[in-house]
Amino acid sequence: MTTNGIETVCLLLVSREPAVLRPLCSIAESNFWHLETAGSGWEAMERLQAGAVPDLLLLELPGSDGDGLHVLRWLRRLRPDLPIISISHTDDAERKQEAIRLGAQEILVRPLEERQLEFTIRRNLSLAPGAESNIRSEDAELLGDGTFFVGTSPVMRKLRAQAKLLAQAQVPVLILGETGSGKSAAAQLIHGLSVGCGLQLLRVNCAALPSHLLEEELFGHGRELRFAPARAGKLELCGKGTLLLDEIVEMPPDLQHKLLQVLRSKQLARLVGDKPIQVDVRILAATSANIEIAVAGKKLCEDLYHHLSTFTLHVPPLRQRKEEIPLLLHHFMQQLARHYGLPPRTFSPAVLEACQRYSWPGNLSELERFVKRHLLMQDSDFASGQQPVLGGMTDVGDAFSRLAAPVVPGASDSWELASVPDSLKSLVQSVRLETEKNAIAAALKKTGWNRKAAARMLKVSYRTVLYKIDRYHLRPSTATQFPEEHILPGNGNPFKGNGKLG
Repeated sequence: MTTNGIETVCLLLVSREPAVLRPLCSIAESNFWHLETAGSGWEAMERLQAGAVPDLLLLELPGSDGDGLHVLRWLRRLRPDLPIISISHTDDAERKQEAIRLGAQEILVRPLEERQLEFTIRRNLSLAPGAESNIRSEDAELLGDGTFFVGTSPVMRKLRAQAKLLAQAQVPVLILGETGSGKSAAAQLIHGLSVGCGLQLLRVNCAALPSHLLEEELFGHGRELRFAPARAGKLELCGKGTLLLDEIVEMPPDLQHKLLQVLRSKQLARLVGDKPIQVDVRILAATSANIEIAVAGKKLCEDLYHHLSTFTLHVPPLRQRKEEIPLLLHHFMQQLARHYGLPPRTFSPAVLEACQRYSWPGNLSELERFVKRHLLMQDSDFASGQQPVLGGMTDVGDAFSRLAAPVVPGASDSWELASVPDSLKSLVQSVRLETEKNAIAAALKKTGWNRKAAARMLKVSYRTVLYKIDRYHLRPSTATQFPEEHILPGNGNPFKGNGKLG
């Protein structure tokens, strides 16, 4: 189905029960899908015979109604290429098996969990003929929190096979890879494929905290004051789950030795008092540093390295798996469009070709920033599919570096500052940023936080205003109203949530 030149997914629901219709309406609205309903399976067949072409059909099978299975059989004969998801009232194994035999791709049991329903729909849409632009289910795995592991290239298929083997053994794994290459996603994949996938997966970024806070985060602390409660650290909170230590090389040497003692003895003593606590956590450690140099330079304790590197997993950079770039672009576009409440945009052949040629030194993080700019910066030459010529630079790499980098006001003349000392250049840019932030805040306040009116006042696109609000973390006061604007379902915050591909 095409609307205003944009391909739109069309869903046909055979049910009018609010418990089924309500979550599906919410999912369809957030994904800009078109949803139609039919009161019965016979009505759905009449529509298909009349020429309706839905991309996917959801068929409710009432608990004691044998006609539902007959309808499923006739629907399959009428449209053998149409993906059908059946919704059952009871978890009846025999009935589910019969529905699968008659042609249903999957069976969902009520009550429906919205997140599972959306993922099931997406997975079956990607298997439908003509859905090459979507990520296929065997190529992408939902890891939680909107994060996917994408593996279409040979190197990533090999990595997934290694992760599957490592998931079966309760041993530490050292994950190596460049910044932004997807080490966290690899760790989530290992955890998700393991027998302990139902247990906790906690993460500690060793580079983000000073030494004393990192120590408390990992090991917790005892009762230091009379009325101060003890605080458990991540090693204790994980239980028998998995702990991801990101950027392990940045952990101070004294904490590295302390961690090694805990892992060897499987006992944890808090900072003050308390009895030793049994620790049976699986450690996944990740780093973007050169591990050999880190060990040789004493940044990583050699004994800890040997303990953690029982098995090592190398996550390849994006430049070594460029065949995945179209899928990743599509994935990020869908996630960010939902995040900002905007319709997704397409990528022209010129942009796709340039994406394939570019080396992406920032890997997935840089690719996500680029897609964000493509979605929001409507006035970008590159986003409109023009030959990438930014700031007088004709090299594709330079163009991408500019487009994927954080937005800097006055970008057209930022190259003039190249010869200015860094401190002065930073000062000039800081002043510009502050001026822009104040101007946007003043326009929003004057228009009562009507973002479309603010965009007209500032003479910029609506997408640009949305981007700047997010960039500067601008928020309205509790008393502010939003006249003439669509408020998203839920808490009304269009910037809530994310879709990272770790």
